[in-house]
Amino acid sequence: MTEGLSRTPLYEEHLALGARMVPFAGFEMPVQYAGIIDEHRAVRSSAGIFDVCHMAEFRVFGFEAFDALQRIVSNDLHKIDEMGKAVYTVMCDETGGIIDDLIVYHTGDLEYLIIANASNRAVDAAWIAAHLPEEVEFVDESDRTGLIAFQGPEAVRIITELTGEEPPARFRIAEARLDGSIPVLLARTGYTGEDGVEILCATSDAPAVWKLLLSYPEIAPCGLGARDTLRLEMGYPLHGTDMDRSIDPISAGLSWVVSLKKGEFIGSDVLAKIKEAGPERRLVGLTVSEGVPRHGYPVLHEGVEVGTVASGTFSPTLEHGIATAYIPSALAEPGTCLEIVVRRKTVSAVVTRPPFVTATSLSA
Repeated sequence: MTEGLSRTPLYEEHLALGARMVPFAGFEMPVQYAGIIDEHRAVRSSAGIFDVCHMAEFRVFGFEAFDALQRIVSNDLHKIDEMGKAVYTVMCDETGGIIDDLIVYHTGDLEYLIIANASNRAVDAAWIAAHLPEEVEFVDESDRTGLIAFQGPEAVRIITELTGEEPPARFRIAEARLDGSIPVLLARTGYTGEDGVEILCATSDAPAVWKLLLSYPEIAPCGLGARDTLRLEMGYPLHGTDMDRSIDPISAGLSWVVSLKKGEFIGSDVLAKIKEAGPERRLVGLTVSEGVPRHGYPVLHEGVEVGTVASGTFSPTLEHGIATAYIPSALAEPGTCLEIVVRRKTVSAVVTRPPFVTATSLSA
């Protein structure tokens, strides 16, 4: 085992499939199997599965759980008053900086499930627990929870066949049994822009779920590489790359998850001022004429550096480079012409409003 790295319950499955393993968020994770482009296209055309067991899962429950979480996250949890609903949100510090982006699920009368980024597990757990009253219970369930993302135009058909019923509607979660025997939670959420589900199960059941899904020839195992190209084609931000504690959600293009009308929450006073004045810099999408933009590459306007690439890749669907970058708000209008320095060559780039790819099973 690589020193200091953890393994998910699917580690042996990845080795058996010949995956190339890399360090990621403190884990040994598969970056690819057959190849990033093949895996990417399998998800866009059929279905793919991803090991996301490294993600963090927290339970918060108690009579004051709702009010406490309302003060911790930026979005309005009244949107998920109905049990089984989910909402995407961010969690900010007192300066408005993004500690993490989260999905919060309403899973019980007085209970909420939070899924967070693996690299932020310890920080998130400490922050949430420190801002909960004594009457509210907090449990870190990450070590005993397996999580497999199942995405693609064939995913809903197959999961329906495996459970005997339609999965929950978008941004909802429900109990189910796979193949009549494996108890799971199905969340109709994802990070690829395709329809599908994220399957939560006991860690001991994760290998059985993985093997069951791979018994379908339509389903391809997919690694971190394809997950990144798929999410960037949709313009989905990645914490640690597109946002961090130095960035506020208004500047990050996430003002739609900031509910200032719901009342005070941590960082709300700062965010209100930024929204009123307008951010100095904004995260924008960039369509690149040639080459592959990468994180940290300089972004120029009329020969002057105005920012750096946050996320960048080659889009297998569009067959050219795409990127995100923070640039001055005055240059953030779609259609603005910029340049990126790619391997000592300056190439043209155009500000583009994400998603870069619009035709997916979610848009059909």
